[in-house]
Amino acid sequence: MLYKKIKNHIALKQITNRLKKRGKKIAFTNGCFDIIHYGHVKYLEDAKKCADILIVAVNSDSSVKRLKGSKRPLYPLRDRMRVIASLSSVDYVTSFGEDTPAEIIRFLKPDLVIKGADYQIKDIVGSDIVKSYGGKVRRIKYIKGYSVTGLIDKIIKRYDR
Repeated sequence: MLYKKIKNHIALKQITNRLKKRGKKIAFTNGCFDIIHYGHVKYLEDAKKCADILIVAVNSDSSVKRLKGSKRPLYPLRDRMRVIASLSSVDYVTSFGEDTPAEIIRFLKPDLVIKGADYQIKDIVGSDIVKSYGGKVRRIKYIKGYSVTGLIDKIIKRYDR
């Protein structure tokens, strides 16, 4: 089941086209998902409630390094995608190598782009793209106190000898 959820862009485009013809609403979100925590799980569960199908695009290893620094990611893309695919709220997982998901959003044309409420709609990558063809942007409540950087800092403080 896990591997059936992980798709390349071409396969995912074919799947989403078929699903849209059947009237299904497609939502898209993205992230690095380096260490999965409760904030991620709750966010993805809430995102799934907004549509019939939830696609999660995961940043490639090189993209994470550029965005988060040379010590990240802690886990390779393949593992991060497998963990995301294991969540029942997620229907499909793909990856992208750019710093933003703009190109994959443009290619897939989801009905909805979703990010956390810590982002302003105007700052959500792909909001202009999805709105240009009648799609929508939605923000999901951000749960304070959950971040990978914060978790890493906590681990370092707790276990630094």
